[in-house]
Amino acid sequence: MTATEPQPFALLRQRRFAPFFWTQFAGAANDNLFKFAFTVMVTYQLQISWLPPALAGLVIGALFIAPFVLFSATSGQLADKLEKSRLMRAVKNLELAIMAVAAVGFLLPQPDLQAGLLLTCTFLMGLHSTVFGPVKYALLPQVLGERELTGGNALVESGTFVAILAGNLAGGLLIALPGVGPVAVAAGCLLLALLGRLSVQFVPALPATDTGLKINWNPVSETARNLRLARQDGVIFSTLLGISWLWFFGAVFLSQFPVFAKDVLHGRESVASLLLGVFSLGIAAGSLLCERLSRGRLEIGLVPLGALGMTLFTLDLYWACRALPASEPLDAWTFMAQPARWRILADLGLLSASAGLFSVPLYTLMQVRSPVTHRARLVAANNILNALFMVASSLLAGALLAAGLDIPELFLALGLANLLMLALLCLRMPELLQRLGRWWRGEGKSRAGPAEGRD
Repeated sequence: MTATEPQPFALLRQRRFAPFFWTQFAGAANDNLFKFAFTVMVTYQLQISWLPPALAGLVIGALFIAPFVLFSATSGQLADKLEKSRLMRAVKNLELAIMAVAAVGFLLPQPDLQAGLLLTCTFLMGLHSTVFGPVKYALLPQVLGERELTGGNALVESGTFVAILAGNLAGGLLIALPGVGPVAVAAGCLLLALLGRLSVQFVPALPATDTGLKINWNPVSETARNLRLARQDGVIFSTLLGISWLWFFGAVFLSQFPVFAKDVLHGRESVASLLLGVFSLGIAAGSLLCERLSRGRLEIGLVPLGALGMTLFTLDLYWACRALPASEPLDAWTFMAQPARWRILADLGLLSASAGLFSVPLYTLMQVRSPVTHRARLVAANNILNALFMVASSLLAGALLAAGLDIPELFLALGLANLLMLALLCLRMPELLQRLGRWWRGEGKSRAGPAEGRD
């Protein structure tokens, strides 16, 4: 890298970016520590007649994602109308309050009351993340220059998935501590909420972009209006579809890891954690690689390259699963010690790295293409579509498995469907393939074409 090229890690030493990054990191880690610990507790430690273990993960996930569908539109209006650092501090105050209630929930002796209170906190944590989401992606174009935006998005994307991984691992380890698991989880959640609140205090003031906006508090009509707003610009709407497809794609893998590890890979619980780790770190690595390959510019030609990698390595994962020899249940260390299973890990890491290449240019394109006065509301529209696509992924995956597909065949179908999504994106945005060709040939500076900002 030459001295004139952007160095994204330098942003982590700058006040305009670093406090926001660590606030986002702590929040993502806390969400996943809380959810995973609660899920494990209901599955293995509590006996609740109205919440059987087989449904616990689905119920907790549905409650967390419901606010994204219900309140993203309202959150987008607030992020456009209000000064962003003030709004972020209010959101982090809410997180502290929710985690204080959750700490009480983890320590209650009555299982039914405990589960009810923690389910309420799950919904409220989803609401906290819903309000924070539009601020997160609308903030970056205000604080970063054109040649820094791709690197900033890469850092946020990679940091988020590392935080998800860390939160899940910490949640599983803490709740399993003999005798003190719930206390340890309660303390961990409160500590992360406090760290997020301390970090957000250093976020500089960020002016509101539409102070005259009149808030529409009706979530149904405002959601419909946000989606119509997104559809007015074909490039923006195609970008949102691409991002939402990525969440569909990833949700299928994440939801199937436990059963995939047990029934297909002949692994114990630690193998499911290994798969989660490889997948999360792969997306983080691919996001950072995207910044390096694009040299700090918006390079939308990397979108089809990433999509092709997602399909190629998903298909190879299917073939690798078919070639696996039978074995006794393996722990993670034994699994990694067998060369026959290295191909599984390599495919998983490479397909998730390809997903990182696919996602970062799309997030950057969404930011620079959106009008500054409506940016947060378009981010909210993106969050709504993301949530709907994730719900659809659960329903469709469940239907295909019920129809007789096994998990490798489900992954095969997903890899082929990814080609269809790529074809759709290229039909709606022909410049994707044109930019890929120019990037591959190294022809001059990448330009965003119709993706250029309109601020």
